[in-house]
Amino acid sequence: MEMRLFKPFGSVSALTLGGGGLGQVWGATTRDEAVATARLALDSGITHFDMAPMYGRGEAESVIGEAFKGTDKSNLRFTTKYRLGHVAPEQTYDKLNASLTRSLQTMGIERADLFFLHSQLIEDGHVLAQYDEVRDRLATPLTYLYESVIPAFDRLQAEGKIGGWGFALGQQSALESVIASDTPPTAVQCAVNPLNSVGSIAYVTESFDCRAILDACRANDVPALAIRAVQAGALTSKMDRELAADDPDQLDFDRAVGFRRLAAEWGQTPARLAHRYALSIPDLGSVILGVKNREELQECLDAERDPRLTLAEIELVEAVCR
Repeated sequence: MEMRLFKPFGSVSALTLGGGGLGQVWGATTRDEAVATARLALDSGITHFDMAPMYGRGEAESVIGEAFKGTDKSNLRFTTKYRLGHVAPEQTYDKLNASLTRSLQTMGIERADLFFLHSQLIEDGHVLAQYDEVRDRLATPLTYLYESVIPAFDRLQAEGKIGGWGFALGQQSALESVIASDTPPTAVQCAVNPLNSVGSIAYVTESFDCRAILDACRANDVPALAIRAVQAGALTSKMDRELAADDPDQLDFDRAVGFRRLAAEWGQTPARLAHRYALSIPDLGSVILGVKNREELQECLDAERDPRLTLAEIELVEAVCR
């Protein structure tokens, strides 16, 4: 597998095994199958594993703990997350540390190479487009980030518990401002797919330009990891869960009909082409997978072995998604 330059780790495998599928966020699987999937990932050259307690209420992290028990993990990298939201400043470190401690124990590791906010960043006083009544659970305001969260991350790093910190989603202007600040994140997880969408998790604002966040990372030399390559299943052959007709992820699936047609013309499954697309975008450290079984993982491994798309092919894939 291709190894890529990635400043926080030095290098990282082109593919990362994420925890969403292992934690059954993207359809049902079994513990045995999930463990076998993690072991296949390791055997196939994947060196980075991106987990979170929210993936199946700890299930994904339990899978990692079982799959790699007794394995030499010195050359592997592990990341986890916590949806902090907005709590009293005096609780910030304790909340982050308690969640991190549980994650480390569950995965059987001593340190998280990166610790990501699973809550979404917003500017102070911003009203969420949806779910504003639970804003303090879902979103982290910028003032709170600077005054309490970053100092807590710094403390965890000084204690040797994490290698760095980062975030993924939120209000576009808030994300861009932190990326360009004097205290930028160690890394950012950027949604990368030809739909330029994060679907149902774009609840902070009415619109969100995924590509603009990656552009901000490039402009400020902040390392980026790709998420949402298949956009919650919208860029696959068939949704793996029942959704309402007006669900944003279902609407994305419906508007990807041209993408599925193009994949068929090129003799590939939609998921394989979607991962080829993400792997072909410049300036990315790794593409994080949401697979839940070995069959889905193998599809991604095949995509990684395929030639990268040319600029003209990337433009065509994007065009059929508009």
